[in-house]
Amino acid sequence: MIRKLLLLIAAVAVIFVAWEWITFPDVGELATKAPKTTAFMERRKADLRAQGKSDRLEYRWTSYGNISPYLRRAVLVAEDNDFYEHEGVDVNAMREALERDWKRRKITHGGSTITQQLAKNLYLSPSRNPLRKVKEYFIARSLEKHLSKKRILELYLNVVEMGERVYGAQAAAGHYFQKSASSLSPTEAALLAGCLPNPRIMSPGAPNKRLRSRQRMILSRMRRWGYMAEQEVLTAKKPEAPPPSDTAAPPPAETTETTDTALEQTPPTDTATPAVPPPEEPEPQPPPASTTTT
Repeated sequence: MIRKLLLLIAAVAVIFVAWEWITFPDVGELATKAPKTTAFMERRKADLRAQGKSDRLEYRWTSYGNISPYLRRAVLVAEDNDFYEHEGVDVNAMREALERDWKRRKITHGGSTITQQLAKNLYLSPSRNPLRKVKEYFIARSLEKHLSKKRILELYLNVVEMGERVYGAQAAAGHYFQKSASSLSPTEAALLAGCLPNPRIMSPGAPNKRLRSRQRMILSRMRRWGYMAEQEVLTAKKPEAPPPSDTAAPPPAETTETTDTALEQTPPTDTATPAVPPPEEPEPQPPPASTTTT
């Protein structure tokens, strides 16, 4: 009897693994194709129809270069500091989340990276079922294997929910600020990034105290790390001090702002070159003949 039971369990396990393998999504096509919809969008449409409402959603794709660098950085500092360092799953964050959940005897913290959130949005559900988390893990690793970090972030910023019926940076910028995603200011970007844990409760259209608090926190982190490109801000090591020199040199330019006003006035940049002053030259060269630039 026990032997038959074990054989039955083994057969069910084999069938389950085979089914998961067959239905595993082909993430490679995302390298060149924008998703027309996602599992989360379809789930939301079904919920709206069940309530007898229109299932219309706002979702407009835009390229990575047309998304404000402020929003890209705001989302990184809010959701995944180590995005450029991990391979889809932050093991340390997951362990800490599991420890907190174990103490509370309740699954409340996912420890999800941006890649895991993208996997969940595209193919899965909001459920915290352990089997769903296992599938999320493998899809996230597959996304990292087949796509670049830039493409993963581009996909995430286009499909993530940013309010009731609003999905992606382009739709959110138009819905809340009547502008394109490329024109978002730092404060607007921080507001959108701040809503991501629960965009229907923390709506950018009517910010509550919790969302305003998150917005201030994100702005503070953005100021602290300056305006270098995302990868440089989050992964670059502190530069070594230059060797002493007898030649006087002008002080390096300030890279950290201290007020929201200064934050707004600093122009965005897409360059990946860190905002660090160049090393001193031992012997300054004579100035070239003056020219006029138009």
